[in-house]
Amino acid sequence: MKFISTRGSAPALSFEGALLAALAEDGGLFMPETWPRLSPDEIAALAGLDYADAVYRVMSPFLEGDPCLNDLGEVLAEAYDSFHHPATTPIVQIGPNSFVLELFHGPTLAFKDLAMQVVARFMNRALKRRGERATVVGATSGDTGAAAVEAFRGLESIDVFILHPKGRVSDVQRRQMTTATEANIHNIAVEGTFDDCQAIVKAMFGDRELSAKLGLTGINSINFARILAQIGYYFTSAVALGAPHRPVAFSVPTGNFGDIFAGYAARAMGLPVQRLVIATNLNDSLPRALASGTFEPQSVIATSSPSMDIQLASNFERLLFELAGRDASRVRSLMGDLRTQGSFALSQGEFGQLCDLFSAHSAGEDVTQMTIRGVFEETGIVVDPHTAVGIAAAQQEPGLGVTPIIILATAHAAKFPDAVHRAIGVPPTQPERLAVRLGSEERCTTLPADLATVSSFVVDHVQASAPLTGAEA
Repeated sequence: MKFISTRGSAPALSFEGALLAALAEDGGLFMPETWPRLSPDEIAALAGLDYADAVYRVMSPFLEGDPCLNDLGEVLAEAYDSFHHPATTPIVQIGPNSFVLELFHGPTLAFKDLAMQVVARFMNRALKRRGERATVVGATSGDTGAAAVEAFRGLESIDVFILHPKGRVSDVQRRQMTTATEANIHNIAVEGTFDDCQAIVKAMFGDRELSAKLGLTGINSINFARILAQIGYYFTSAVALGAPHRPVAFSVPTGNFGDIFAGYAARAMGLPVQRLVIATNLNDSLPRALASGTFEPQSVIATSSPSMDIQLASNFERLLFELAGRDASRVRSLMGDLRTQGSFALSQGEFGQLCDLFSAHSAGEDVTQMTIRGVFEETGIVVDPHTAVGIAAAQQEPGLGVTPIIILATAHAAKFPDAVHRAIGVPPTQPERLAVRLGSEERCTTLPADLATVSSFVVDHVQASAPLTGAEA
């Protein structure tokens, strides 16, 4: 299978090529040429499988004819061996037809581990196979950076530079990144917002000379490999609740639209998904787009769910590509409007398609706190603020009838102890592996939200001696 750009003017790449390139040369995001379909019998056959075996069946159609397919089995087995629950992604019922999918049993207690542990291993194997090195540059609103640092630390073929907005991630999230001691890991606290961090990363990729010099590759959800590794838990959770014989719905806490786009991908592959609920905090550009048909990001608001403190959802471009009938010229036009006017308007047909499958709800700080408290009092389960936003959105979703709704629990409550303590009156229990990490010394560099300054820092500190040259494969 080949992977094409949402903007249409970059060459199509193999999976390995798209994995290492991350962002297309024309600034677009990679998408599969077609969506492989799983039959109802193939979906039903996922029931009872080990998680890694089920994900293998979901991912393998995208890797046909690619050298990464030979790595897939070992990569998945190694990646999920580091998780601290025998089911990897267990499901817990919290109400009538309401279920929480726990995605936080990985090494950094966040859902990002499910993809990052896979992507890091794929990248390292691909680079060693090619005899090359690469430089990872990524932006994080909290969990992506911690997951990336944990997954890539000590890998011999890759240098990692993670940008996070200074003072806008939780203490736990920051320390999970900044206490890594390996020489290939670099943390940068940017004096700005996540959107500033993301803009710097995109601009670095857009500088072809710099990108070639450093062998840049990305691990944000702009990299389709991240999306691909997340599709599996939509299938496994849905099958556990009766799919394909009955439909399911999902409520997804999301900021950059990557996790929920994996749900869209699962539906495109044949999973009977009745509704995808976009759950956001006060940074509500996506709910406003669902209400008006106009996507208009505003200033970022700091909240107790910082991983969703994002207004400019990069992966929304992938959905635009689908809504526009894969018309790359239409995507270029819409993204041009966003760049020059700060917004774009969907056509009536595009807006209708969007509303047919998606709905969106935002939760303010008071609602988030009340939801954490309410779930704890009713069930004894402690949820983090992001999961609480997902639960609050699910509670606002009418008309599902007997369809079960699965809320994605994206982080362990211990990552946000202050917010949880305020809500329930006691701090969340801290897993021992987290307590050990948080006692370590921090390594981090503070820089202004300036492209030239950040680029110079990366150039000065990179260890890569040879640029990445094989991403055109």
